[in-house]
Amino acid sequence: MSGIPLAGGAVNAVVRVGDTVRRPPGPRAVFVRDLLQLLEHRGWPGAPRYLGRDDQGREMLSYLDGQVPWWDPASMRSDAGVVRVAEMVREFHDLTAGSTLVGGEETVCHNDLSPKNTVYRDELPIAFIDWDIAAPGRRIHDVAHVAWQYLGLGPSVPDVDETSRRLRLICDAYDLDERDELIDTVLWWQDRCWRGIEAEAAAGNTAMRALLDQGIPAAVRVAHAWVTEHRVALAADL
Repeated sequence: MSGIPLAGGAVNAVVRVGDTVRRPPGPRAVFVRDLLQLLEHRGWPGAPRYLGRDDQGREMLSYLDGQVPWWDPASMRSDAGVVRVAEMVREFHDLTAGSTLVGGEETVCHNDLSPKNTVYRDELPIAFIDWDIAAPGRRIHDVAHVAWQYLGLGPSVPDVDETSRRLRLICDAYDLDERDELIDTVLWWQDRCWRGIEAEAAAGNTAMRALLDQGIPAAVRVAHAWVTEHRVALAADL
């Protein structure tokens, strides 16, 4: 039983089998299992359910019906969409804060939030997928990643002032306290991203080598330079 390949999957081969998703377990599989079970136990609908392992050793997750805009993330970047994303991030942060999963950190962060890791219905987000690198962390880490990815922070942004307004929408919807750290944290993510891909590719990671060959680190470096150039204007409305 191999399944129907699902689009995306830059790192892992993911297939659909009936109403389930099957995928190879990642290095943080036990933590992710415990996280998804906690979110299910607390009744949060914004993540797939963990269903165990199949006879091939693959993780089984519930299939979430909707659209994942891996082909055109910009199509899902409405004000209403980014507000709902921020609200959902606040929801799962609040649900995991204080749990045994966080250690000494504030909450559990997804650490890879983007339109391509979001299931939409009627152009509004209903769930996040690909929790493979979720880990304890600071709330602002996920909020900054949302700002970067869902607003497409980089040279393709048509209007810096409009983007500053939309950054405030995200901060308001999340009710973020550390707004003065937001742009610096976006830059931290971008720097970490391109350096991490290049380092892993050099170490022989084939998935990261593919991203390197696609020009992803170079594009992130360009985005980092753009955010650095416009950091004052981006933070003007926060």
